[in-house]
Amino acid sequence: VFASPCQAAIPPHGAPDGGDGDLELSAVRHQPEGLEQLQAQTKFTKKELQSLYRGFKTECPSGLVDEETFKLIYSQFFPQGDATTYAQFLFKAFDVDGNGAICFQDFVVGLSVLLRGTVREKLRWAFNLYDINKDGCITREEMLQIMKSIYDMMGHCTYPILKDNAPEEHVEKFFQVRVVRRRAEVAEDEEGKGEGPEEPGEPGWGDAAATATGR
Repeated sequence: VFASPCQAAIPPHGAPDGGDGDLELSAVRHQPEGLEQLQAQTKFTKKELQSLYRGFKTECPSGLVDEETFKLIYSQFFPQGDATTYAQFLFKAFDVDGNGAICFQDFVVGLSVLLRGTVREKLRWAFNLYDINKDGCITREEMLQIMKSIYDMMGHCTYPILKDNAPEEHVEKFFQVRVVRRRAEVAEDEEGKGEGPEEPGEPGWGDAAATATGR
């Protein structure tokens, strides 16, 4: 689901590269961060960053990708369906500063999390994707919007063939499981510590489910 237009440009660790030297910072109007700084911010090697940069520069010579361009590029990877809406959500997740454009730094930092981040880092990134209005909680409606966009992107080429209400069933099942687990956690906490106010847990999927269900 999180496939990236430039993901294929990443060479295996240790693979030989064309060797363009350091990033060609003067080749675009928007200059990315220095190579060493990008290495510190990501889990890519120098050669991988160089390869990614060449691919990024080819697709967007200005050094910035706007939302419409991102949709066009991303849709090429899912010709069997309509990836427009999901690409819009994905664009907003990469556009961390909300300025309406993705620069090379935005792109590689996000890609690094998706490909080589820890489970916790990937969950945080996914939470940000699903939290459409960025209020720190994921509602049923937000999750349903994302799920519908994913099913639209997959098109009708899935097996077995999905029912029309598959997105709704998927979301409802998720929230039912989270609410049950949340209640079990609260019960264990009360049993172990006695009656009293519940101690706040770490924000995450459970809190989103509880908020969405009015608990």
